[in-house]
Amino acid sequence: MTVPSTPLSAELERPLLAVEATLNQLGDALARRDAAAIEQHAAELHQHLAQAVQSFSEAARTGSVPAALRSRLVRAGGLLAAQREALARGNASLDRALDVLIPSEPTGLYGAGGKAERRSLGGGSYTA
Repeated sequence: MTVPSTPLSAELERPLLAVEATLNQLGDALARRDAAAIEQHAAELHQHLAQAVQSFSEAARTGSVPAALRSRLVRAGGLLAAQREALARGNASLDRALDVLIPSEPTGLYGAGGKAERRSLGGGSYTA
């Protein structure tokens, strides 16, 4: 789908292309599980998204955002949401694995079964 070339289209195209390219790079880094690249591309994506949102917001105030660019921005938002969800699932899986390998210390509040965990201070039971 081609967008008619107007100064506004070109102005909106640049930040959108940057967002799309960075999303692809971030997706590749996530697939490779390259933590350094993930950090780098996530920071770049944050900057590019801020620029794109600003550009599109200014254009939307005048009601002149081309439909094709708007739909590309929506698709980029969907891809971002999918990557965020995949990252959240990975983090949850890692947290579960760490909980199994390194159990947390009792807090003195509630145990896994919902019962209060009490620390015995050298006695046993109390009698009234």
